[in-house]
Amino acid sequence: MSHVKKGFVHLYTGNGKGKTTAAVGLALRAAGAGLKVFIAQFAKGVETSEVRLLKNASKQITIKQVGRRSFIKRNPAKIDCTLAVNGLAMVEKIMASGRYDVVILDELCIACCYNLIPIRKILDTIKNRPEKVEVIITGRNAPKELVQAADLVTDMREIKHYYNSGVKARKGIEY
Repeated sequence: MSHVKKGFVHLYTGNGKGKTTAAVGLALRAAGAGLKVFIAQFAKGVETSEVRLLKNASKQITIKQVGRRSFIKRNPAKIDCTLAVNGLAMVEKIMASGRYDVVILDELCIACCYNLIPIRKILDTIKNRPEKVEVIITGRNAPKELVQAADLVTDMREIKHYYNSGVKARKGIEY
């Protein structure tokens, strides 16, 4: 199967732009090296440009969105919790299957922040994965327990963003 001997846990967090972009870049790098990648997007159900490309561009990368089409603004609905919990259960099975070398849990921190998934369940999922599975977790507001559990943590800080000048999200750049 893979070139990976021991998998590590990466965490990309912070209020800056680029967490998902970094994870997708790692997915492309891994696929280019012949590794199999699974991406689960939590709290994202809208088909973005990277989702369209990844669904069609590579036999090495599988992507599944486990959130509703609308983004959670304030109080999540019960369905948001159900989708997130079911999504994590799916990820546990995917990790245990041995079919994937890299598993990306995009916006998992948001699912945790909105109390859709208890942090203990996330930590258990990471701890109980096969040793060779590399895990990448993204999202703002990473809980301190997740920061402690990760092997690599990148905090993407916003220093300046054109969004604050009224520029709207642009297709192909922000979505």
